[in-house]
Amino acid sequence: MIDARRSFDADGYVVLAPMVSDLVCDDLLRIVEASAQLRRAGSRRLLDIAEVADVARALRDDPVLADLLPPAAVAVQCTLFSKDARSNWSVAPHQDLSVPVSARMDAVGWTGWSRKQQVWFVQPPATILETLIAVRLQLDPVDASGGPLRVVPGSHRRGRLTMEALARMASTRMAPCLVERGGTLVMKPLLVHASGRATAVSARRVLHFLYGPAQLPDGLRWANAIH
Repeated sequence: MIDARRSFDADGYVVLAPMVSDLVCDDLLRIVEASAQLRRAGSRRLLDIAEVADVARALRDDPVLADLLPPAAVAVQCTLFSKDARSNWSVAPHQDLSVPVSARMDAVGWTGWSRKQQVWFVQPPATILETLIAVRLQLDPVDASGGPLRVVPGSHRRGRLTMEALARMASTRMAPCLVERGGTLVMKPLLVHASGRATAVSARRVLHFLYGPAQLPDGLRWANAIH
């Protein structure tokens, strides 16, 4: 546990061994794919599904994960990322900057408002982004041919980056994150990350949970919060 914490603080990410069984992964895939929330490339509103919300709580309460999450953390979003032969995409190096909130309002430092799937998204100040933790639950077996996430270790410590800085990051060595089925990749949203197109035809499906503090400043509230 101490090693995971040290690695997480230094690198901005850590890969953890499976904590969800194959049976649970199969059940989640069946539930998620049958849901009306699902879209071809994924959905941002999977916490609306009771079984997914239960997994968010179980992950938060896992002893190893609990040591990495902020105190009294709540799950505020779950997104499905799905690659297969029909939907095989690449993502350029970037940081995750937007969060879902209940309503649009004027607040200093909160910018880039957008509306997606009937939910308001906004880019909060870096001080808020630094308190958030993403937990990516791997639902399928995957290797280097599956287009796994690649990250720039330690880049989370550089704060919110300009487009020019991100472009420079694109030329640096990026570490692939190979996660076993049922395992998790825990990462800071400000960590620079990317993914390439899969070269294999098998599916690569990931549930991306976002955790943060229960309360937001400036009168804003999460669109959904799983306690």
